Amino acid sequence: MKIIGVAVMLALCINANGQNSCFTVSKDPKNDEVVFSGRVTFSDLNSEPSFTWLKDGRDEYKPDDKATTFLKEHLQNYTFTIFMGTWCSDSQDMLPRLEKVLQTVGYPESSVTMYGVDRTKKTKNGESKKSRINLVPTVILQKDGKEIGRITETAHKSVEADITSMIKKDMAKTRH
Repeated sequence: MKIIGVAVMLALCINANGQNSCFTVSKDPKNDEVVFSGRVTFSDLNSEPSFTWLKDGRDEYKPDDKATTFLKEHLQNYTFTIFMGTWCSDSQDMLPRLEKVLQTVGYPESSVTMYGVDRTKKTKNGESKKSRINLVPTVILQKDGKEIGRITETAHKSVEADITSMIKKDMAKTRH
């Protein structure tokens, strides 16, 4: 029976909210935190009891109303690819804020592709290499499969302000 439990903890491949997630669970050797490596969802992260940083950070964050009003109107034309480390303090700071913004604007979780990485910042199928990931978190905003912009490690102003700036810049390009 213990073997079955360990196998489930080591390789979770599930379908959550219509999205495939397939990740391994381990312990970080530097800080003993739980590490999710592979394709994950916000639902996966929220189901891990030790990730109190996610709920606490999301509940405490108050996104800017002007930016969220803009995002409600325009964000549906974009998708996200996110690389994050559950062990990483910058990821633990940004991910709850991003989740709060996405929830506030009614953005579907199915439009977010997220990968948990270990300290080497590698994914098992090479997604992090293809996306040139050196730091986490990295939040990549895309339109029609093309990168529009990214937030790396920390937001310049705020998550919602940075995403708004990327979209406005993209909209200005398409007008010309």
